[in-house]
Amino acid sequence: MFRFEIEDMRLCEWRMGHVMRFALLLMLLALVYPSTDAQDFEHCKNSIKQWASTSLQSDTKDGHILKDLLFFLHVPRTGGRTYFHCFLKKLYSGDLECPRSYDKLRFDPQRPDCRLMATHDDYSLMSKLPGEQTSVVTILRDPVERVFSTYEFSIEVAARFLVHPNLTSVIKMSNRIRSKNGGISTLEIWPWKYLVPWMREDLFSRRDARRRKGSPYFYGNDSYDMEGVAMPLHDYIHHPIALDIVHNGATFQVAGLTNNSNLRGAHELRQCVITHPILGKYVLEVAKKRLDDMLYVGITEDHRESATMFANVVGAQVISQLMASTVTSNNTTEQGPPFSDSSIDATDDPDNSSSTDEAKGENMTVGKLMETYETCISSLRLSQSRRRTASLKKISPANFTKEARRRVPDNAIKEIISLNNLDMELYKYAKQIFQKKHQNMEQNLHGSLKDEKDHMMLTNITPAWTAVYFFSFIFLVLFVCFFKSAKRRISKIKI
Repeated sequence: MFRFEIEDMRLCEWRMGHVMRFALLLMLLALVYPSTDAQDFEHCKNSIKQWASTSLQSDTKDGHILKDLLFFLHVPRTGGRTYFHCFLKKLYSGDLECPRSYDKLRFDPQRPDCRLMATHDDYSLMSKLPGEQTSVVTILRDPVERVFSTYEFSIEVAARFLVHPNLTSVIKMSNRIRSKNGGISTLEIWPWKYLVPWMREDLFSRRDARRRKGSPYFYGNDSYDMEGVAMPLHDYIHHPIALDIVHNGATFQVAGLTNNSNLRGAHELRQCVITHPILGKYVLEVAKKRLDDMLYVGITEDHRESATMFANVVGAQVISQLMASTVTSNNTTEQGPPFSDSSIDATDDPDNSSSTDEAKGENMTVGKLMETYETCISSLRLSQSRRRTASLKKISPANFTKEARRRVPDNAIKEIISLNNLDMELYKYAKQIFQKKHQNMEQNLHGSLKDEKDHMMLTNITPAWTAVYFFSFIFLVLFVCFFKSAKRRISKIKI
């Protein structure tokens, strides 16, 4: 009996020895041959660093001076549509606007009459543009507010299709309208060409589920968590599509790494950052550098100040440039024949057409531009509000308002902040740039107003003072002569 126990103990020791040796072997193999995850991280790190190094080397000269082509890099849900319609379209006539390219570049950017381009394309589009002749402007928004707005707009646009009985009917009607109009719809514009169909399918699915159930449905009072009507916000922000497109979207767009990028390998780089968030610091560094080189960076929340700065920094230079172009054009017309290629590409959007009786470019002033902007923005906001209200009625009782946003739980807000850590940092940096430029603009404006006021005072007052000085001088001369003459008479009388 005792002999068997000793043999069992030896057997156990032998097995333990083999286990230990196997464990040591695994440790050695791990050191010699790193894991797949470690290899993937190193590959991602090297790829990101190489891209960042190359991107940081491409320096834009005189980025704060307006060049021949103005590239409006439109970050979705930042108020860019307002700037395009109420600023840029008031400055540039239709024949100077590049064909609309909110989906992909579909024109030759080298053509001489292409002076304004507004697009949702990311910064990688600069590789196809004449870099030394291109100025870039953009607007950034608080990342939490932008995520809310993206979620709401995706559902708002998708809800417009609920007038149809089913998705099949929607697709047939959309194809028919597109072939008839030949224009570009929201469904063809990045990122809505991904987000809206996703939300549209979700809305139809939930509507069908409600109809199958038949009985009255309790929705609750939180518009952002009405599972029976639309995808709840907490599901939306964690969905793979949102992780790929929405979160840190501004940073990826300014860096040029969206899923709509013109850069080969952008998808791999973006996935590296999503998989290994620590690598996002390299993308953020590139995005910050590109903001530094831009002609203008606006802030959605500082609406009035941003609009004023846009008019005085961008608008003033556009007006000056177009006035110079007009003078050159007139001189060329007098000296020789006009430029032979005067053809203009057909616009994709009826809003692109320019009214000939409206003040444009060379007929505009900064003051008139701000007045036009105020009138335009009121009208545009009214039409947008009406369309939004009509769309949201289709998913009642859900209603996205500022009050409803304030009722969203704090943990959901914290999750959005965490998921958009790169955008949070880029937004802070953009605000610093904006504040510095705004201070410089105010100082320049005050200096210009003071100089103009002093000049006007001199212009108005100098003629009057000249007359005063002249008559005073004549009076003084006569007085001296009279005094000397009187003195001589008095001297003669004394004698």
